Amino acid sequence: MKSSLRIAGMKTAEDVRKIKNAIASNQGVVACEISREKGEANIIYDDYFSAIDKIIDSVESLGYTVV
Repeated sequence: MKSSLRIAGMKTAEDVRKIKNAIASNQGVVACEISREKGEANIIYDDYFSAIDKIIDSVESLGYTVV
């Protein structure tokens, strides 16, 4: 499954690192590419192991907003 998330509040390389780690911590995530300039994360994951809602929750638990 492939999804694209718009993430508000991503300003620094540290923000990108935190978000990437949070997304990667979800079981079934195969790849994650984050564009700080676009405020976007492109994720490839196996929806058998993880739902997009769980991935969104892991990002929002860090204090970022998924639009």
